[in-house]
Amino acid sequence: MRGNITFTMIKPTAMSRGYAGHILCRITDAGFKFSAMKLVRLSKDQAAAFYAVHQGKPFYNSLVEFMSSGPIIAAVLEKENAVAEFRKLIGNTDPQKAEKGTIRYDFGTNLQANAVHGSDSDDNANIEADFFFSKFERY
Repeated sequence: MRGNITFTMIKPTAMSRGYAGHILCRITDAGFKFSAMKLVRLSKDQAAAFYAVHQGKPFYNSLVEFMSSGPIIAAVLEKENAVAEFRKLIGNTDPQKAEKGTIRYDFGTNLQANAVHGSDSDDNANIEADFFFSKFERY
């Protein structure tokens, strides 16, 4: 059964370029509800822990550096079939391959600085949401 939550982060480059408000509007316009949201700056250790699944891959160290380079917005989103619906909204991981009108096409700059993170499965949505938010912080 598909879940009704997903997790996202607006990444440092999108934040520094002033795209956060536009991205948040796109998310709400697509029918998602925010059940938790916060502005944080990840330490290198926190970024390394969050992306531990990619440890050992060629891009891991640069991803950790990038994700700890500036503030991000982390959020838990609700909608039926949330993971699949959000992945349609954000587009391909590579903005150059993303469909026109998707968040990554419009606001991403490259594969790493692709504007937003989106959970790739219901299980990971829960794991990622739990990484950033306690049950007390969710509505």
